[in-house]
Amino acid sequence: MKLTLKIWRQASAQATGNYKTYERNDFDAAMSVPEMLDHLNRHLIKLGEDPIAFESDCREGICVQCGFAINGNIHSPNAGTTTCQTHLRSFSNGETLWLEPFRVGAFPVKKDLMIDRSALDRIIQSGGYISVDTGPAVEANSQLISHETAESAFDSAACIGCGACAAVCPNASANLFTSAKVSHLAKLPQGKVEASKRVLSMVQAMDAEGFGACSLVGACEAICPQGISLANIAQMNGEFRRAFLAT
Repeated sequence: MKLTLKIWRQASAQATGNYKTYERNDFDAAMSVPEMLDHLNRHLIKLGEDPIAFESDCREGICVQCGFAINGNIHSPNAGTTTCQTHLRSFSNGETLWLEPFRVGAFPVKKDLMIDRSALDRIIQSGGYISVDTGPAVEANSQLISHETAESAFDSAACIGCGACAAVCPNASANLFTSAKVSHLAKLPQGKVEASKRVLSMVQAMDAEGFGACSLVGACEAICPQGISLANIAQMNGEFRRAFLAT
């Protein structure tokens, strides 16, 4: 399979980046996009050139650390699909692919297609947890939670922090990510004790990282590979309003 690749190359966060063109006619249509880059990198290493830096971990569509933009599409041109689950059969023979990192001010480029997502980690560290004593697990039936509540909390907790929501948002907002982390705990009894402190701290941390405000465009929900709902933003806004008025 023949493809022309226009790949963003940037030596470091301080360097000026640009697109570099690579043409290969030996790709297999069954390759995933990361496997395509692996194949290209083996060729570049043989030539003594610097391989293309990109992130990946599970390559099973779970961690989404491999994410970048393909022809302007966050993660993949296919709906609800991660980069590592996008195969070259999704493209036409002879097509040109433009690969670039997520363009979010809070996600500085580390090198080539690699970005620094630690801003999301700092939001979690500010309050995305519950304070409990360590020890053996509590007996499951000691605190009854309805099936509907458990399922709703699990759906929110499915967010894996890939940053696609901020990358696709015209405001570079991380509200979908932050709201998922706020609401999945707010829905459970264990999370209600620190609910007010949590939402105030996490929203403040999100703003401090430089993410934009949410204007409910909805692109974040559409692009999220885990299908995180905009309803989480509504819940976070309600939690924030109650916490703010109580201070």
